[in-house]
Amino acid sequence: MASIKDVAAEAGVSVATVSRALNGHPSVSAAARARVLAAVETLGYRPNALARSLRTDQTRTLGLVISDVMNPYFTELARSVEEEARALGYSVIIGNADERPDLQDHHVTTLLDRRIDGLLVSPTDGGSPRMLDAARAGTPMVFVDRWIPGVDVPVVRSDGRAAVRDLVAHLHGLGHRRLAIIAGPAATTTGRERVDAFREALGAYGLPLPDAYIGQGDFQAGSGRRVTEGFLDLPEPPEVVFAADNLMALGALDAVRARGLRVPEDVGLAAFDDIPWFVHTDPPVTAIAQPTRELGRAAVRALVERIAGRAGESVTLPARLVVRRSCGEPPSEPHPPSPSPVRRSTP
Repeated sequence: MASIKDVAAEAGVSVATVSRALNGHPSVSAAARARVLAAVETLGYRPNALARSLRTDQTRTLGLVISDVMNPYFTELARSVEEEARALGYSVIIGNADERPDLQDHHVTTLLDRRIDGLLVSPTDGGSPRMLDAARAGTPMVFVDRWIPGVDVPVVRSDGRAAVRDLVAHLHGLGHRRLAIIAGPAATTTGRERVDAFREALGAYGLPLPDAYIGQGDFQAGSGRRVTEGFLDLPEPPEVVFAADNLMALGALDAVRARGLRVPEDVGLAAFDDIPWFVHTDPPVTAIAQPTRELGRAAVRALVERIAGRAGESVTLPARLVVRRSCGEPPSEPHPPSPSPVRRSTP
């Protein structure tokens, strides 16, 4: 196995220069760093991570606690986080909270015990005690997708309000007036925000959102089925059901088909959180797409800034409406205009 001395000899530099190059020290020139990295690749050198962490007080490891690994949105987010972290020289340990605050606390405790350098969290159910304690204690942390108001942590998320307005305008243009929503948990910021945005967009067209057209879900497929069954039992069922996440939309689709009904002929369906599967359903589902890969990359960069002792920057990226065929769209239905540019802010 190659040693650091072998790398130094291969690159024609000192052992100290190799160490500084591998730890990203700014005193190393670009040319010297390139020679070191080439030597590392040629010799297959692997630094001793434990020894390096004891010397630098860093493990070059990030923790990521996501709300539900079965949700394709979070799966894609985790992949993006891992790719960006690897590009910046970090490894990632992932914990799945399964939408449970107690599991979230378990993962946060385990990750901190492993001496991670920083933590990315998509808070479940408004947060959890251990996670809040870690944030308030100054642990380098970034919230991604969801956030907790009042906690001084950078937030990287998408803003779906404009896309929800585009969706309601699209549905109104198709002649739909009775629009219902399967809401996410009210304890989460995304759950509340999507209902508020939907109600606000309907109000712009003078359309009501009666209580009977608001079904409480939990971002799981089972709740999408249950809520949609309730909608279909109403004396005047909605013309379109808008599910506030992709799993609830799939549950809604199951409920409609179980009744022997058709989408969109009998009831339309739209979803927040576009996923690749929606292209292959029959009909393809009209959905609001979040810039998931960009969110993951931005979250990692913000966390690395926090680890370096800098403030880190909150980032808000726009979501967009993707028009397909699940709401009765004609074949020539155009796509809506592009959303507004990226907005950046500090928490």
